[in-house]
Amino acid sequence: MKQIVWVDGDLCDGSVPSVPALDHGFVVGDGVFEATKVIDGQAFAMSRHLARMDRSMAGLGLPPADHDLVREGVRAVLEATPGMPLGKLRWWVTAGLGPLGSGRDGHGIRLRYHVAAAPIDRRPDSTAVHVVPWTRNELAPTAGLKTTSYADNVIALAAAQRVGASEALFANTRGDLAEGTGSNVFVVTGGVAVTPPLASGALAGVTRALVLEWARDAALPVREDIVSMRMLAHAEEVFLTSSTRDVQAVHAVDSRLLAPGPITAAIAAAFQARAGVLIDP
Repeated sequence: MKQIVWVDGDLCDGSVPSVPALDHGFVVGDGVFEATKVIDGQAFAMSRHLARMDRSMAGLGLPPADHDLVREGVRAVLEATPGMPLGKLRWWVTAGLGPLGSGRDGHGIRLRYHVAAAPIDRRPDSTAVHVVPWTRNELAPTAGLKTTSYADNVIALAAAQRVGASEALFANTRGDLAEGTGSNVFVVTGGVAVTPPLASGALAGVTRALVLEWARDAALPVREDIVSMRMLAHAEEVFLTSSTRDVQAVHAVDSRLLAPGPITAAIAAAFQARAGVLIDP
């Protein structure tokens, strides 16, 4: 299937060149991205993703991105790939042409916009995760920003996949649980689902925020708090949240097996009930 990509107003074949070799996003990762799911040809939670993109752009010192232009690209890509009941949508914005080094001096910033989407399979009801030996630096200048510099995640996810897991989990420099490579983590302890605070270095996941809001609306026990790696090791239940996983139970943390439990099931049901009627919550 040909991959259609929208680049600065034009639809093109994603397998042919469309990005300048000196684009600073390509050279040093000077850019941000967002990814969400497509449901029956519609992008989920676009407004929340655009708001998070704004925070990432500001964190990199880039000017605000044009929301209308992003929406134009999303509309064009989804219209060009009709009949997609479930898909992954991604858009990324880079600083444009730049030097071979990290600085932007003398080159100015002319943002470049890119949008792509592709069908995905429904994720399994549960999955396995692997705790990797590397840390998420919660004090890094890019902590909490969704930048295009994703090499740490590529390495960690490859390590997880080598041992049969679909996600890798990072501790932070304090030794507490932070997040996955592309997901947030909740552990159930004492009957309460607990997720690390954003100060842990975790990304402010859109699905994470919706789970916290909608679970509280349904009077389900959730909270943000520091999660030690010992808590993870002894958790009653563990689940992941992300735009394409929604709420996904974890049945194994490395060699420790878990049975998907009632708290995870209740939170997943509450999320699906609201997400099923709200395309842009």
